[in-house]
Amino acid sequence: MVETLKIQVQKTDKSRKAQVDFNNLPFGKIFADHMFLADYRDGDWRNFRIVPYGHMQVSPATPAIHYGQSIFEGLKAYRGKNGEALVFRPYDNWKRMNVSADRMCMPYLPEDVFMEGLRSLLKHDRDWIPSSEGSSLYIRPFMFSADEYIGIRPSQDFTFMIINSPVGPYYSTPVKVKIETHYTRAVEGGTGFAKAGGNYGGSLYPAKLAQEKGYHQLIWTDGKEHKYVEESGTMNVMFVFDNTLVTPSLGDSILRGITRDSVLALAKHWGVKVEERRVSVAEVVDGLKNGRLTEAFGAGTAATIAHIELIGYEEKNYYLPPVEKRKFSNRVLQELDGIKRGLMEDPFGWMEVF
Repeated sequence: MVETLKIQVQKTDKSRKAQVDFNNLPFGKIFADHMFLADYRDGDWRNFRIVPYGHMQVSPATPAIHYGQSIFEGLKAYRGKNGEALVFRPYDNWKRMNVSADRMCMPYLPEDVFMEGLRSLLKHDRDWIPSSEGSSLYIRPFMFSADEYIGIRPSQDFTFMIINSPVGPYYSTPVKVKIETHYTRAVEGGTGFAKAGGNYGGSLYPAKLAQEKGYHQLIWTDGKEHKYVEESGTMNVMFVFDNTLVTPSLGDSILRGITRDSVLALAKHWGVKVEERRVSVAEVVDGLKNGRLTEAFGAGTAATIAHIELIGYEEKNYYLPPVEKRKFSNRVLQELDGIKRGLMEDPFGWMEVF
């Protein structure tokens, strides 16, 4: 149950926006003036509020810290021609958040708490949406357990929050990735399909090892045999073999990416052949050797479309064709960007105007 969604608003006394260089926006380090909060107590969502962005008090005994009972989402808002906030597929983020909540023994988040909280927050922080090329307002909804209890059981109390961050590109250059065949991100029956905080915490060490060798990210493989490609560290991964778009089929060890789904929808709309199936490491490496693999890229909210420059495997690097020669990934990047910014037709009804 949800009480009538009446949002209390406490505005900041002084905006920090004047201190921000909107032509130089590092990803995830700058935050807008306000944040939205809601509490789940005694089986109900309540206490809806917008307050100035800042530190918050939590119990040292909260299970979110000790046992990782936390989930999150990521979406973006863009500045429209008339100053409106254009948000890309927010209802899909709300739906996916509830998939994660179910897997992590967390309460169902009603649509109006997610959407009206977001709408009200953007109303107060609309001026934080940047307008420079390649920039956007990154929106981070998240939920965490708020019990004051140390014990292994699902929590009873939770907090839901939304914060906003004006950002530039996540990757400013094509990325170098390494196929990981030792460490595992997720396995069948696990939480890989959920946006749970622990999934990412456990991936930091192998990613660090790869970065020390000059790679930006990993391509994760299946947890049983390490023979099949799953996803990259911050994005789903896609390939173009002989003019066919190929991506690993979804399962409970791969995140159901909203950008991934958008790329597939555009490809089918254009009549491009699409295959969602198992993709073996051997097929990728052979395709790099014989030239059948002409494009590889990551797809994710933060990264959008991230061209892959090279793929490392067994201490050898395999380079892909230059970015300017990649017809499909360049086209899909341009089309998605145009739709998100209100500059191109939105045939799928993806955009919501706030």
